[in-house]
Amino acid sequence: MSGPDDPPTAADAPSVRVSVVLPAYNEAATIEGTVRTTVETLEGFLRDDEFEVIVAEDGCDDRTPEIAARLAREDDRVFHVHSDRRLGRGGALEFAFDRARGETLVYFDTDLATDMRHLEELVARIERDGYDVATGSRWIPGERADRPAKRGVPSRGFNLLVRTVLRSDLRDHQCGFKALSRTAFEELHDEVEDAHWFWDTELLVRAQRRGLRVAEFPVEWEPKGDSKVDLVRDVFGMGSQVVRLWWQLSVSPRITRTRTVAAGALLTVAALALMTVYLDPSAVLAAFSDADPVPVVAATVVYVLSWPLRGLRYRDVLSELGYDEKVGFLTGAVFISQTGNLVFPARAGDAVRAYVVKARRGIPYPTGFASLAAERVFDLLTITAMAGAVLAGLLVTDGTGAVAAAVSGNVPGVSAGAVSTAVRVAAFVGVVAVASLLFIVATARSDTNYVRSIVSRFSEDSYVEYVAGVIEEFAAGVQTVAGTRASFARVGGVSVVVWTLDVVTALLVLSAFPAATASMTLTQLVVVGFFAVSVGNLAKVLPLSPGGIGLYEAAFTALVVGLGGVPAAVAFAAAVLDHAVKNVVTVVGGVAAMLGLNVSLTAAVDETEELEEGEAEGAAEFATDD
Repeated sequence: MSGPDDPPTAADAPSVRVSVVLPAYNEAATIEGTVRTTVETLEGFLRDDEFEVIVAEDGCDDRTPEIAARLAREDDRVFHVHSDRRLGRGGALEFAFDRARGETLVYFDTDLATDMRHLEELVARIERDGYDVATGSRWIPGERADRPAKRGVPSRGFNLLVRTVLRSDLRDHQCGFKALSRTAFEELHDEVEDAHWFWDTELLVRAQRRGLRVAEFPVEWEPKGDSKVDLVRDVFGMGSQVVRLWWQLSVSPRITRTRTVAAGALLTVAALALMTVYLDPSAVLAAFSDADPVPVVAATVVYVLSWPLRGLRYRDVLSELGYDEKVGFLTGAVFISQTGNLVFPARAGDAVRAYVVKARRGIPYPTGFASLAAERVFDLLTITAMAGAVLAGLLVTDGTGAVAAAVSGNVPGVSAGAVSTAVRVAAFVGVVAVASLLFIVATARSDTNYVRSIVSRFSEDSYVEYVAGVIEEFAAGVQTVAGTRASFARVGGVSVVVWTLDVVTALLVLSAFPAATASMTLTQLVVVGFFAVSVGNLAKVLPLSPGGIGLYEAAFTALVVGLGGVPAAVAFAAAVLDHAVKNVVTVVGGVAAMLGLNVSLTAAVDETEELEEGEAEGAAEFATDD
């Protein structure tokens, strides 16, 4: 970082008319020529004190930093902005623009693929014509772009996608030759989320949505050297960014609580109604009438007993974060949050718990959210491990043949061989899932960042950074309660017991149906039940309907029919009854907790829906040379 004896940086000196930023990653072979050409071009239409050239060196591991620093020492109009880690192309631009002095901010690719005679025109579009943003274009009449098909076809396809989905009026969003006013940058840069190749596109789309004036003009363009864009990886990656931006701009603003609840309710009804297409409702009702109420009552008791354990586990999680609370209060907080998840889709009830512990015990929101994330991680660890263990057992004991025979016997037209292959593949995936979870746990328990070191071997772009970040966030949830081996074992052990009781509840409900017990032995009932409940709960991870209603029933029914040979109507009735028992217990406990703690679910959602959940990113080490 800059020290007190360092010369003034670009941000400390008086302002200039134009700042040109050159994003550079491992450009040792070309950066000196690019800087000199840029300076010479600017000298052609600006005075020496009216411009600056900033090399935004993005965590390079070649001689680019050394060359950029030397150029900055030789010419007081050249500056070197250094990052100790990769920020991504967009991240490097934003970092440099924050430190630039210019009222007009310009950037272009260091390969100088765009003819530099257009630079004066680019600046003039902002300064003379009054546009907020200006961009060169390779795809409008008047341009001349010698673009090979392997790059031109994906580029045209991407731009068509952006124009269609994001309703942009521009023809070329990725041309690396752009300028914007300081005012426009200040207005837009906090909103632009991407830090890599999609940064340009998002900037242009958000500018148009804000009503800013955007100029697009034709340029002569010729590719130089090998592109750093991976046409498969980055095109698909930017496709996902298009979907993300479409959601944020077109869908998210229209989502209100009323619409969310209504949509969730409709989806729930539709999911359950869809089952009647494949099932005879009268057969389902007949199955309900044949059910023995004694196992159902026993299932209810078992499920009730699991709730104090949830409170106990939550106490242990909070204890690791420095807060000691009573199990009774925390059990109530869990009841309330889970009730919220039944009422509101998208797991909106999760944030309610953070509100409850803050409002009633003064536990800060960040701690409440961190504790909740850690608990969710252990839930996912346990459920996935349970499902993976069953699949691994099938693979080791060669039980896939029996499963294949059962499925082929219950699903007409499906051969046992095809099913056996599918189950073996699924079993292998289950083993990989369990191994991955063990790896994540090892990462959380270690000071070494295994995740990033392994992922970075494949690529270093922002999409890989995003994947690594998601895995690290998951690992951080484990690490929250992995301060000691005892706490990790305690929370993990209680999680296993909680979800085992969840499975036992389902098994008792399933055993209430004579047709189910007649189709399976006790061992088969246990195996099928463990797997069906695990997969059913994994299906609920998708926050599509309140409480996962419909998703759980569909997954549970499919597996009980396929693996256990149980008639479809009976399996569906068991799934509905199992989920109903659990939801009734949850709601009754939630209402009692709300009355006891004097908490309004609506007020809690109002309080928490404006809070933004997110992990604070570690500060990067930066240095600026002049």
